[in-house]
Amino acid sequence: MTDLFRKIAPVADELGRLFAAQGHELALVGGPVRDILLGRVGNDLDLTTDARPERVLEIVRDWADSVWTIGIDFGTVGLRKGSWLIEITTYRSESYDPKSRKPEVMYGETLQADLERRDFAVNAMAVRLPGHEFVDPYGGLDDLAAKVMRTPGPPERSFGDDPLRMLRAARFASQLGFAVDPAALAAMTAMAERIEIVSAERIRDELDKLICGANPREGLRLLVETGLAAHVLPELPKLRLEIDEHHRHKDVYEHTLTVLDQAIAQEEDGKADRILRWAALMHDVGKPKTRRHEAGGRVSFHHHEVVGAQLTKKRMSELKFPKDVVADVSRLVELHLRFHGYGTGEWTDSAVRRYVRDAGHLLSRLHKLTRADCTTRNKRKAAALSRTYDHLEERIERLAEEEELAKIRPELDGNEIQRVLGVGPGPVVGRAYKFLLDLRLDKGVIGKEAATEALLEWSRSTELG
Repeated sequence: MTDLFRKIAPVADELGRLFAAQGHELALVGGPVRDILLGRVGNDLDLTTDARPERVLEIVRDWADSVWTIGIDFGTVGLRKGSWLIEITTYRSESYDPKSRKPEVMYGETLQADLERRDFAVNAMAVRLPGHEFVDPYGGLDDLAAKVMRTPGPPERSFGDDPLRMLRAARFASQLGFAVDPAALAAMTAMAERIEIVSAERIRDELDKLICGANPREGLRLLVETGLAAHVLPELPKLRLEIDEHHRHKDVYEHTLTVLDQAIAQEEDGKADRILRWAALMHDVGKPKTRRHEAGGRVSFHHHEVVGAQLTKKRMSELKFPKDVVADVSRLVELHLRFHGYGTGEWTDSAVRRYVRDAGHLLSRLHKLTRADCTTRNKRKAAALSRTYDHLEERIERLAEEEELAKIRPELDGNEIQRVLGVGPGPVVGRAYKFLLDLRLDKGVIGKEAATEALLEWSRSTELG
């Protein structure tokens, strides 16, 4: 065990000796222990102690480089020592009032009791400091080897105490590839509705970690199959019954999971792109509301991208995502079908410019989402779509060499428009600006002289009011 803890031993043991000198226990606990056993050592350490938060502050104040108390109401003191980020939490037990979104925190007296209240046995292992005594009262090491998530006590009690643990199970399925113990799975299914007492912010954090995990497909499947998704992300299970007109061999739910997989495969530097992943997950959520049965047995989903963008904005806003994240994901959902108007290259340069301008800073993600959205089993059709998109990207690159497409502006600014038209600030300038922007998109760079002539011609044929 000491060999496994070699990297963290200096700082952890030093802190352990500091607490022992003051007559208190200290142990490394939870996720860091699990991750070290999995060979995944990070710089975040979770510790637990019998010392109350105020006493913890006294002990670490002169030792730590910095200390913060944002979680002190829940018994947690945060600190930094060199490159290490450390949280020290007093032994505790916490549970929800059946109707409350806020957990009630009660301090505990022993390490074993603290471990019993944790979500899963793989997170209920500890290492006492500074002696490195391994503590595993609930068989977490065996579960780790079997890659299974099992609660330390009855799952009904565990999920009743903190319903968010049901979402954590799905998150760990995504992050670690672990399966859920049958008893825990049954409890999750039976108790799914209880997740509604948890705050939107805590649900958002778990869903976001799930989406950004190594295998979100498995976590999402778990949410859908247990019924949890119906309460936290209802747009997802609604896709199961909708048949996609382009891919009749699979429903939109399966198509969506495949698009997510294919989007992830295009990520760069091994980093999860949460904007791209959420857009892939939500890109077709407008289909259930726009489904229409057409002649000849066809099914259509006209304008599902517009409806989907609205639903995406509503759901992510309710989950309290930052406004810029909501805006970016919704915009990608709205634009994800735009490429299909390209045909076999019929777009004019003007249309290509508009595509780039509308995508703005999301262009590279839109490229990836559009490519990921091709899930047809027809290899010839898939190859043709890929070649066509290659052609579009080549045109974008060629035009970009001539002008900075993403920063297209009219060739006359607001002051110049006012001078040419002899008007002051007001709506006329805005209308003229839009005319010149459309001219720029349609014609490319024509020079200030030609732009001025075009503006004067426009003014002569327009009621400026």
